[in-house]
Amino acid sequence: QVHLVESGGGLVHPGGSLTLSCQASGSDFFTADMAWYRQAPGKQRELVSTISSHGYTYYRDSVKGRLTISRDNFKNTVYLQMNSLKPDDTAVYFCNRHSATSPWPWGQGTQVTVSS
Repeated sequence: QVHLVESGGGLVHPGGSLTLSCQASGSDFFTADMAWYRQAPGKQRELVSTISSHGYTYYRDSVKGRLTISRDNFKNTVYLQMNSLKPDDTAVYFCNRHSATSPWPWGQGTQVTVSS
């Protein structure tokens, strides 16, 4: 069973930057399409960005040009570089396999707070 551990969150001012990391245990990572999700207080979890096993990427409109997803298959790790952060980016960020029907067990997530 895959175990996901997210890290790298924190408190930043608007316009600041953070890099999130997500390490996955197990051998399934190499062939998995991966994604970052986020959940703001009182809202449903939403898809932020995806990266396929071949490196193709997707971003939701509100983060295009500011967030960059990448992966290191040798380290079983997916990253989310976050620049020009806005208060609306405040949320708990999770990574997981990009699968609507069979995600892996969710990790604890990492809190990102953007505030002046």
